[in-house]
Amino acid sequence: MSMDLKSLALPGVQHLQPYQGGKPVEELERELGIAGAIKLASNENPLGLSPLARSAIDRVLTEGARYPDGNGYYLKSALAERLGVNSNQLTLGNGSNDVLELLARGFLGAQHNAVISEHAFVVYQLAITAQNARAVIVPAKNWGHDLASMAEAVDEHTRLLFIANPNNPTGTWVPLAEVETLLNRLPEHVLVVLDEAYFEYVDEPGYGSALTLLDRYPNLVVTRTFSKAYGLASLRVGYAVSHPDVADILNRLRQPFNVNGLALAAARAVLDDDEYLQKSIELNRRGYEQLTAGFEALGLDYIPSAGNFVAVQVPGDAESLYQALLHRGVIVRPIGLYGLPNHLRVSIGLPEENRRFLDTLADLLNDGESN
Repeated sequence: MSMDLKSLALPGVQHLQPYQGGKPVEELERELGIAGAIKLASNENPLGLSPLARSAIDRVLTEGARYPDGNGYYLKSALAERLGVNSNQLTLGNGSNDVLELLARGFLGAQHNAVISEHAFVVYQLAITAQNARAVIVPAKNWGHDLASMAEAVDEHTRLLFIANPNNPTGTWVPLAEVETLLNRLPEHVLVVLDEAYFEYVDEPGYGSALTLLDRYPNLVVTRTFSKAYGLASLRVGYAVSHPDVADILNRLRQPFNVNGLALAAARAVLDDDEYLQKSIELNRRGYEQLTAGFEALGLDYIPSAGNFVAVQVPGDAESLYQALLHRGVIVRPIGLYGLPNHLRVSIGLPEENRRFLDTLADLLNDGESN
């Protein structure tokens, strides 16, 4: 066949690079013929499933041959009550990635652009590029979002402005007052997408959820996920909270059954599991202290993080160190793709996992110094 079939794809799709997730434990063990590997690469909750979520899944398994509730009535009702919004402001997604992509599909065309920050979550750029729209990338300030410069980058062709708060992979965050200042500066034709995937972990003065601003700014969209603090990464549940008109557009675009029945049941159950959530937050707080103390003992700089991960600057080639850690059965995340070639992002795990990573890292760094 002489024809290049890839050339038949839409222009934006032709320029996409596939999203690379963290290497699965099973794949590493199979490749290297090892056992007992640990994964600190994908910002997952190390506690595993909430007992309430597990019980809910067991209860609905008998209905596994049936389609789920395409409207997610019970989960949306519970979320509306918990968040103090109306159900018609909610859009459920197959993870929050899903609703981020729906926003790009609904509001971006080839004539538009969207504003994002340097070092921001890579899915924003993927979603923008797929629509053949232009991503306007604003240089970071102290590793984080420079909201004033992002506002200046907006023009008449801008339709979306993405803010991850906290941001992945840097863990940086912006105060709610700065978000409100930004909203006051922007024209109404720009939808501001506040990605709060790590919201539950944040305990910083001045930080606050943008949900409190929704009533006054109809062009604001807040996205959240059950994949992190609520421990449902494998089941894929996220949601957007927006003006009903925006939610209406997103709900027209989404697949009819984009959240499966097990995920709906688990998310509804874990929303009420305050004990699990508080245990997750406390484990994360202690793990952050453990990792950062370890980095300081090794003389390594790191970016202060409000999430469940830390980006640490390493000497030499971060990719080589990543590979060396893999061969010791420790999976972390190189983030050169995010413009951070000298950093590794480490998810916060159980205390013993954090200790194993730090010990392995120290061994490899010491080996490097002695070579």
